[in-house]
Amino acid sequence: MKGARFLIPATLAILVVALLLALLWSNRNAAIRAFHIQAKPGTWVASLQNLGTDLGNEGDTSMGHIRKGDVAALAGDWKEAEDEYAAAVDTDGGAAALKKLAHTQLQRGETDKARSTIDRLRKEEGRAEEVLLLAVTLALHDSDTAQATSLLDAAGDSPHKRYAAALLAIAQSDQKNAQTELTATIEGWEPTLRAAARTLQDAYDEYALYPQSNEIHLSALLGRALAQVQECPIALPLLQRVTAAKDDYRDAWIVQGYCQLVTEKTDEALASLERAYTIDPRKPEIQYFLGRTYAAKNDHTNAVTYYQYALQNGFQPERDVRRELAKEAQASGDLLLAFSQEKYLATSSGADLATIRGFVDLALKAQRPEDAYDVALKATTLWPQDARAYDLYGTAAAAADKKNEARAAFQKALELDGSLDDVKAKLLKL
Repeated sequence: MKGARFLIPATLAILVVALLLALLWSNRNAAIRAFHIQAKPGTWVASLQNLGTDLGNEGDTSMGHIRKGDVAALAGDWKEAEDEYAAAVDTDGGAAALKKLAHTQLQRGETDKARSTIDRLRKEEGRAEEVLLLAVTLALHDSDTAQATSLLDAAGDSPHKRYAAALLAIAQSDQKNAQTELTATIEGWEPTLRAAARTLQDAYDEYALYPQSNEIHLSALLGRALAQVQECPIALPLLQRVTAAKDDYRDAWIVQGYCQLVTEKTDEALASLERAYTIDPRKPEIQYFLGRTYAAKNDHTNAVTYYQYALQNGFQPERDVRRELAKEAQASGDLLLAFSQEKYLATSSGADLATIRGFVDLALKAQRPEDAYDVALKATTLWPQDARAYDLYGTAAAAADKKNEARAAFQKALELDGSLDDVKAKLLKL
């Protein structure tokens, strides 16, 4: 039987205030349609990261760190996410920040740190059901199903208990109980867990459509679903079972490599993705994840090579691969390549002010002030009430020796926001 095909491009697109990482799937041939899964961009979010995000009366600083952490987590940058959530904890983020921090530490395999954070959450009087879910997840990451069972037996009923019980049942290949607990979660009161449970149940529903499929197919579907709800540590044993049984299963290797990458097992990720690449060397999703893996290993030359392959072969969304390519090109010292990618990002539809600022900074570094000026001027038409847009315009105009324009731009920035001391200093220098 030929391997099924479900493709997984990583979607790192800003939708309102969230950066959504979506996995898209498609079928390889009609014989194994049990693997025909399509999750459109934005149809799922990183469910566990959003558990009980009630910031209450926490200060703006902790809220800002939490939001930055959420963006990093959704992009699969767990190290940055952990740093931001830790900063949120340090700035009185309370239980909301501690929950995020514990989950991130679990994703990174830092079980000792996670255990300490969960203990601290208990002392902070975090909600018992949320502490339970984190503690059971920790036990599952430690492969301690006895501890997970003991925790669940001692807990009162809640959607969190039911969802945790479903994760335990999946880990134990107890498919009947897993579906029972997922159904209870879907019928429960916690909206984020309902969405996560629905994603996992969808894997069972898809598998049920094709009774001729075997358990290997179900393991792959569940591995994909667990990756979607940011439970790669639980997904990996299932995926490894699939790849051990079927060595030419390209798409299982891709998902396995993805999960190893986001859990920072970069050597293992590289081996899995190289195996997928051997099976299908033209798949842009494989090339993109190879680029990310080499970037994580600080091998910027190979990262650039694979990002270029992914771009040439039509990886979507295009902005994501160009953004990563620009970053790695800078790291490898190829400023011309970085410049071309940043210019595309800054001048194409959907560019935000941060992207334009990044291009302007790079253009000035590359001694191309006119390019910086043209793009910065456009920013003031896109954000006419944003002081920082005029600050950027003034900076580029000054570099292009357009001092009168620079002076007017800095003055406009200060009209919009008189607290910008750095702009005042720039104005004095003209």
